[in-house]
Amino acid sequence: MLSRTADHLFWMSRYTERAENTARMLDVNYQTSLLPQSAAVAQVGWEGLLVISELMPAYNKKYGEAITPRNVLDFMVRDESNPSSIATCLKAARENARAVRGALTTELWETQNQTWLELGRMLKSKNFERDPSEFFEWVKFRSHLSRGVAIGTMLQDEAFHFYRMGTFLERADNTARLLDVKFHAVHSDFFGAASELDQEYDFYHWSAILRSVSGFEVYRKVYRDVISPERVAELLILRADMPRSLAASLNEVVNNLTVVSNDLSAETLRRAGKLKADLQYARIDEILATGLHAFLTQFLDRVNELGGRISKDFLVPAG
Repeated sequence: MLSRTADHLFWMSRYTERAENTARMLDVNYQTSLLPQSAAVAQVGWEGLLVISELMPAYNKKYGEAITPRNVLDFMVRDESNPSSIATCLKAARENARAVRGALTTELWETQNQTWLELGRMLKSKNFERDPSEFFEWVKFRSHLSRGVAIGTMLQDEAFHFYRMGTFLERADNTARLLDVKFHAVHSDFFGAASELDQEYDFYHWSAILRSVSGFEVYRKVYRDVISPERVAELLILRADMPRSLAASLNEVVNNLTVVSNDLSAETLRRAGKLKADLQYARIDEILATGLHAFLTQFLDRVNELGGRISKDFLVPAG
């Protein structure tokens, strides 16, 4: 297939996944902000959203140093000058879909196009301001719908595999960023003893992390115990049966990369396979002993390098 077509499909899926991830993080933070807590704790949560997406400088340039829920929500939802806002991502996904309309099924194109049209109507009608959580659920639903329509209607050829690769590279990147920032948001020694108040706060903190990746019920089913940071980390890093974990995402990347591999991609496939193997044979106690932040920083570097190599081997950036 044409590399330019592959590029559009790759980024269409990445932008759709990024919009969903942004909605997940905003929804959980909005819900937890309604719980009884100090202003300082609430502030840390809103700051964390900007840090995860590396948007603090852009936010400060537009809004100044004051970080308020209203400004963060506006910046992360409707601001088209923000490259990671929901509006920007869904617009970019739709534009990439339009550029390769002939490579998509009618159902997939109509899903992408309808999402963009409905988004405009919802933002104009102030639905978002009236009920942010309902809006975030809508964004997640449209992403789920797009992914399901692609799986259910697309021929599983190279176009399909580039679409899937984009989804899971973006998912791996987001889950790693979320873990890194949220684990550092707890200033107490969360791997040691904690006071009763700390334990109560930690429960809501770790529950919020799990809910942001639809992992709360999964955690209960797998561990059947109180929520602990070590097990949260294990679930979201090493469990290949957890759909949004790093291990599950890398498995999908490698599987799809293997199908489309060519003479130029041997080194890229080797590096992807090595990263997959590192997750497959790692143990959470070893990761925590050497430092979670160092592990996740290295993982993000390797994922970004992998994305760059895929672009170099297969894709011609559009316009």
